[in-house]
Amino acid sequence: MAVGIEGISIYAGRACLALDDLVRVRSLDSRRFANLMMEEKSVNLPCEDPVTNAVNAAKPLVDALAEDERERIEAVIVGTESGLDFGKPISTYVQEHLGLHRGCRSFEVKHACYGGTAALQTAAALVATTPVGGVKALVIAADAASTADRHTYWEPSQGAGAVAMLVGDDPQVLELDPGASGFHSYEVMDTLRPRPDLEAGDTDLSLLSYLHCLEQSYRMYESRVQACDFVETFDYLVFHTPFGGMVKGAHRTLMRKLTGASPLEIEQDFHRRLAPSLRYCARVGNLYSAAVYVALCSLVDHVTLASPKRVGLFSYGSGCAAEFYSGVVSPAGSDRVRSLGAGTAIDARSPLTIEEYEVISDLSVERMCGVRDRVFDPAPYGAVYDRCLAGQGLLVLDRITEFHREYRWS
Repeated sequence: MAVGIEGISIYAGRACLALDDLVRVRSLDSRRFANLMMEEKSVNLPCEDPVTNAVNAAKPLVDALAEDERERIEAVIVGTESGLDFGKPISTYVQEHLGLHRGCRSFEVKHACYGGTAALQTAAALVATTPVGGVKALVIAADAASTADRHTYWEPSQGAGAVAMLVGDDPQVLELDPGASGFHSYEVMDTLRPRPDLEAGDTDLSLLSYLHCLEQSYRMYESRVQACDFVETFDYLVFHTPFGGMVKGAHRTLMRKLTGASPLEIEQDFHRRLAPSLRYCARVGNLYSAAVYVALCSLVDHVTLASPKRVGLFSYGSGCAAEFYSGVVSPAGSDRVRSLGAGTAIDARSPLTIEEYEVISDLSVERMCGVRDRVFDPAPYGAVYDRCLAGQGLLVLDRITEFHREYRWS
């Protein structure tokens, strides 16, 4: 039975910041910034959190289903590194606010940026092994940056949003190649979130871990898939994308090791197979557990698929875990992705001034894990709320009462 992604939808927030402005205000080295290969980043308002990101990403997919199709969703799985409670999973709020029935598995998975892929592969296994025909799973990779990591080169890449995926037996967006995966994991302290208000780590170690895991997970994939060739097997590539420059460097390093290609050949291969996947990432920033699936949407939206094509995907999560896997994208899947208008939604975000961004960043700690009681009054950023969320019918955080989060539609 074919299994994979039937539908996919991005929520990239409703506000964004031009990174040239941030670099100027923070007095960052513009030469180093150029290596990030970024233009903008999505920014959550203080009344947005991983739950609102998840629901707003998934709602277009769920709303498009007929009632009998909604009833066939038997799992809601959220991959995130922005958890809101040590026990209660985000998936419970998501299930409730999407109006899904209660005969449903519901859980959250965590492994830094690998969490979205862990959720996807778990859902695919559930669908593939059930004796009940037509079962579907809703997988959402949802994250939000903690407080802005000011005056660092991480800050320009910190994004916010979610990608929702409907997993089932009609996988026109991405049909997973069964059993075609390579893994690599070990304990390393590269990047981490030891507190709700802190993202920390070692930039150089993180890069080295990413490069090592890419090579080792691919080599395991190659050992399992007969006659696999890194250049010939995959029409396109999609990598976990904290920022474009990291992906470009990883591709260059792996091509050198596997093929001995010349610099010109490597550059041409990058622009042909990888660059289309980076266009949305350059505009929304690092979406953490959702980053590789933003890249997948970008690829499908920016290439012409006249026939099915095989994609090699690499997912990495700090700490660390990695997987290289593959699947097939199709022209019909391309039509499905474009029908949801990810590019149009990204274009429709409202630009923030630096002053607005600073206010929003300062207030972001109020929405994080551990807050007991809070009412989320948008008055301190009222003009931004009015142009971004008011009247848009999107889920927003209204209040927290004895740790319980209450939401409303804007």
